Amino acid sequence: MKSVAIITARGGSKRIPRKNVKPFIGRPMIAYAIAAALESKLFDEVMVSTDDAEIAEIAKAYGAAVPFLRSAATANDFATTADVLNEVIAAYAKLGVAFDEFCCIYPCVPFLTGELLREAHDVFAAGAADSLMPVVKYSFPIQRAVRRNAEGFLEYREPENMLKRSQDLEPMYHDVGMFYFHKTASFGRNGRVAMFEMPEERIQDIDTIDDWKMAELKYKVLNG
Repeated sequence: MKSVAIITARGGSKRIPRKNVKPFIGRPMIAYAIAAALESKLFDEVMVSTDDAEIAEIAKAYGAAVPFLRSAATANDFATTADVLNEVIAAYAKLGVAFDEFCCIYPCVPFLTGELLREAHDVFAAGAADSLMPVVKYSFPIQRAVRRNAEGFLEYREPENMLKRSQDLEPMYHDVGMFYFHKTASFGRNGRVAMFEMPEERIQDIDTIDDWKMAELKYKVLNG
């Protein structure tokens, strides 16, 4: 069973310039994703898909492979992650290399660890799923969400759940946007998706400078 970690890291970043290589607690941000993938010991290759020469050099310095650069077609604002992954798989195929499964890892994941990747992969390998998505439980029951009505006043979206106890409502989850395991042969199809519930303290969006500052504080607390 051959497996590759694909870390997607293009050079352009609108809200936080040079986000993928900006120093985070002493290391470039992308270094944390590379370290987690290498520490997991799950992969035959840990590679970075990028269009950026500086990101490529930093990735190599931290132990990742950059066997080819991303094309212009997958480096613009309109390319999807699926476009990038398909390009990587196709580029490896041209080199005569095929992988049975892969893990897409986003570059801004300082709270990801090799241990979490191994635990998620154990769930993935144990079942018959085509892919695995890490999720976290909503902290408040979404069945009791409120919205603004046409008159500008609040109303319950599902009024039948207004007086129900939280513990009587089905738990709901959302994608944490950190990593995804896939079987290569079924990638792109509507297959079966396994879930891996992440600890809430490991979840942090990093889309703004305020998010970044909060992530640094949180990292210091979690890691002493």
